[in-house]
Amino acid sequence: MRHPASRHLLSLFVLACLASCPTLRTAAGTELRVTPIVKAVQGVKESIVNIHGHKTISTASAIGDAPRQVNGMGTGVVVDERGYIITNQHVVEGVRRIQVTLHDGTTYVAQLIAFDEKTDLALIKVEAEKPLPVVKTGTSSDLMPGETVIAVGNAYGYENSVTRGIISALHRTVQVSDTQKYYDLIQTDASINPGNSGGPLLNIDGEMIGINVAVRVGAQGIGFAIPVDTVMDIASQLMSIERLDRHWHGITGETKFVDGVAQMHVKSVDPNSPASLCGVQAGDVITSVDELDICWMLDIERALLDHETGEEVSLKLQRGEGDEKSLALVLQGQGGANALVDAAWDLLGIRVQMVPTNEFRSNNTRYRGGLKITAVKAYSPAARQQIRVGDVLVGMHEWETISVDNLEYILKSDIIAQKRPIKFYILRDNETYYGDIAVANYRVR
Repeated sequence: MRHPASRHLLSLFVLACLASCPTLRTAAGTELRVTPIVKAVQGVKESIVNIHGHKTISTASAIGDAPRQVNGMGTGVVVDERGYIITNQHVVEGVRRIQVTLHDGTTYVAQLIAFDEKTDLALIKVEAEKPLPVVKTGTSSDLMPGETVIAVGNAYGYENSVTRGIISALHRTVQVSDTQKYYDLIQTDASINPGNSGGPLLNIDGEMIGINVAVRVGAQGIGFAIPVDTVMDIASQLMSIERLDRHWHGITGETKFVDGVAQMHVKSVDPNSPASLCGVQAGDVITSVDELDICWMLDIERALLDHETGEEVSLKLQRGEGDEKSLALVLQGQGGANALVDAAWDLLGIRVQMVPTNEFRSNNTRYRGGLKITAVKAYSPAARQQIRVGDVLVGMHEWETISVDNLEYILKSDIIAQKRPIKFYILRDNETYYGDIAVANYRVR
């Protein structure tokens, strides 16, 4: 029979053993340490990439503008497993060799696919050996000042840096330079530094709610992000099958959140489009395309990308109360987009649409009409001449460009066939600009 004191000593011995056992000691500690913030970062870390490159900038000197090389850095997020990445335009602008490093340390050289100057967003692509994890996306429509947010990025070149803070305010307008002004930004006190640009702002659930874009110079703890709803809308335009594959589906949609679940509602369907011909109607909720779950317009573009003309793609939707339908959408080439559309894109690097004559008259311009530029291909002749989306092409060589027929005539002319630079005239903010644009090795037949 043991003495009571010996039982007390035995208890102390057992506790000492438990305390000295690493596995048992850290089990409870690990559970406490894995906070919601840790879980949020772990859930998206493989979808975040670091971007490096070199660019040439001009600096004022005693002998004028002296170009110099600077190191560029930024961040991006994977939006499609085939290697499509969204980032800021200013991160990749002027960078000839865009280097992208994945979370596992693998580095690729990326191609600039498209960009939107107004929102400062760009789409780049890497040719990875395996599918890349796609970032988990939330919504910026229900953000609350005061809620916790997390920023992840390549801050000052320190890769995969994590900072946290709160949402300070919403719908901010920020002028960061003479040429760049942002609208409807999220303001946060999470530390956002040079190199964070293009990286995700996360909510506590690990969902991307914005793209970090700007720091208020001279201010402490004030950063800004582009709302994710805007990011997804622009990304769908940059990654559209019309832009990348020259295909057409004819769907215009918007994402609505019902009980916290994202749904892609069809706003309108173009007449005689592939979507219209297969039976898609305004008001439908598209749930999947080619077995990819659909939450955003970007998902539709992703699902239809890389398919062939005439290929049949399965589409599922809900119509009304629980009425589920399965349709077969057959991809077509761009509708009335004939050889002219292809030629203008391949030869000059622009897409255009006619501007109504009464719109010109309301602006008191001396021109009779023009063609508004709706897209500019990266590294194209138009991009090299700094032609922008929103510019209006009013003339080329000695001809007016009032209609697409005018442009078609010019592109078929002998001056284009001779591959000589041709003078162009554009209208921007009621000011006329001109220059000489080279042409690519292409001719309309």
